[in-house]
Amino acid sequence: MKKVRVRLGSNSYNIHIGPGLLMQTGARLEEIGFSDKLVIITDPTVKSLYGNTLKQSLTSSGFKVLILEVPEGEEQKSLETAGRLYHELTDFYAERTTPILALGGGVIGDLAGFVAATYMRGVPLIQIPTTLLAQGDSSIGGKVAVNHGLLKNKIGAFYHPRLTISDISTLKTLSPRELSDGLAEIIKHGAILDGEFFSYLEENLDQIKSLDNRVLETIVFRSAKIKAAVVEKDELDLGLRNILNYGHTVGHAIESVSELKVWHGEAVAIGMIVEARISNKLGILGKNEVIRLKDLIARAGLPIEMPSLQLV
Repeated sequence: MKKVRVRLGSNSYNIHIGPGLLMQTGARLEEIGFSDKLVIITDPTVKSLYGNTLKQSLTSSGFKVLILEVPEGEEQKSLETAGRLYHELTDFYAERTTPILALGGGVIGDLAGFVAATYMRGVPLIQIPTTLLAQGDSSIGGKVAVNHGLLKNKIGAFYHPRLTISDISTLKTLSPRELSDGLAEIIKHGAILDGEFFSYLEENLDQIKSLDNRVLETIVFRSAKIKAAVVEKDELDLGLRNILNYGHTVGHAIESVSELKVWHGEAVAIGMIVEARISNKLGILGKNEVIRLKDLIARAGLPIEMPSLQLV
């Protein structure tokens, strides 16, 4: 197991990364002072795969567990869904000390995090990401939100978890498209801040695709470490943290016009290439670097252009 410490003063927390960690969740929560009852928020697919494993770990440690199920899809990141969850938390007599565990990918992490940040002015949040995109990126940094109107993440907060548990065993049940989608954000971190890590991804992409435990643990750890270092310096996204938006200006536009048929990581991948080409034309990024980026994104199984849209 590897560990990343996110140092944010009183909001500091650990990210545990490794295989088989779901079964250790109960013990980990006891270590940081939790007891009594807690709530898991997840979706039907993740619940069927990992709900029982997580619940067993928690009940073995003496926790009373409620599992709240949210249908899959970006449209569930809404005030309406949050409102339903508030009612269910109230019916469970959840208190300000009752942890909410976000078990799932980016949508669940955002939604459950938003609910944790706002229910009774804030209850403890535990992130348990189950996708590569969430483990390597979206579960780190404290941004939680719901969508409103036509805008993503319009209503939200900065709210950090007390603990994040990234069990890389959950990545074994991802589809090839889901794995590739997460790789976009991993590649982004290497591209913006760590050339050595970018080279590591180039050299080990086949092992990533074959779901090698050692390599998966390494890429989640290094990606989390890169993002944590940025968040530590700019927690509220007022300056340096903007670098994490590389690929996202174009990417968010693609998500919108495609009505989310292009997934987040896929859109960011296209955005990174478009923005790299702009950088090259401005004399900032060399042609060889643009080619390397494009080649790695393509090898990762991600789109490199959208012919139906006039992006460049």
